[in-house]
Amino acid sequence: MKIIDILKLKDRSLSFEFFPPKNKEKEMLLFKTIEKLSKYSPDFASITYSPTGLSKEKSIMWSKALKYKFNIEPMMHITCISSTKDEVSKILQQLKNDSIENVLALRGDILDNETFLRNSAFSHAIDLIKYIKSLDDFCIGCAGYPEGHIECKNLEKDVDYLSKKIDAGAQFIITQLFFNNTHFYNFMNLITKKGIKVPVISGIMPITSFNQILKFTNICGATIPEKLIEKLQNKSDDYVFNVGTEYTYNQCIDLIEKGFKRLHFYTLNNSKAVEIILQKLLSTKHI
Repeated sequence: MKIIDILKLKDRSLSFEFFPPKNKEKEMLLFKTIEKLSKYSPDFASITYSPTGLSKEKSIMWSKALKYKFNIEPMMHITCISSTKDEVSKILQQLKNDSIENVLALRGDILDNETFLRNSAFSHAIDLIKYIKSLDDFCIGCAGYPEGHIECKNLEKDVDYLSKKIDAGAQFIITQLFFNNTHFYNFMNLITKKGIKVPVISGIMPITSFNQILKFTNICGATIPEKLIEKLQNKSDDYVFNVGTEYTYNQCIDLIEKGFKRLHFYTLNNSKAVEIILQKLLSTKHI
């Protein structure tokens, strides 16, 4: 089923993101993670994507596992990085053969600009979206950045580009992670002013490790509130996990109570923090 059709049926949604593990041991851990989280009846789950050949195949394999082993609607990421039109076409045909109808079209993180320009047929996500749209009737999601893309310091310009992605064929938006809801609300105000009317899903990453969160924010450009940094810095792993998980739970409560009831959890292939948050949301009848 297409995710856009799922989103049209109700004003709230729950979804998860996973990534293909690198070895058998971690594959078993991911199977257990998906089993635990599947009991919350997610509306869909996404599988991330790597530009290397083997990882592409694993992304397809795990997308199929979601659909046929766990009965969860899958969405596979596809990036511009090192992607030729022929490669993308073949991947889409494989997905179509397996009745997988949903993709998330992304530019991807550029590690080497020269290699990227030489090996990629698509410079930006909008180019990839247009190409996917030209080939078949896939349901296409795209990324939104509540604090602006790390390479675009002007949020209004970033939202202008987001609008072009929607015009090109993207049907819903999943946001980059954020830790300050004010940034998300400002982002939504800009989206409304721009006339963007597609569903927007909030990207949530539970805070379970201080160093890990610093690493992710450095990569994507999201910021952590100064008071939260002071609270978590130089604390034990257990303290960070407990305080961070409580912070993320309250972040979800605030979003839901303000009418933003679509949550997409970046799980990092671990169910523990997400389960704690979902159990508390269930106990307070917020989901």
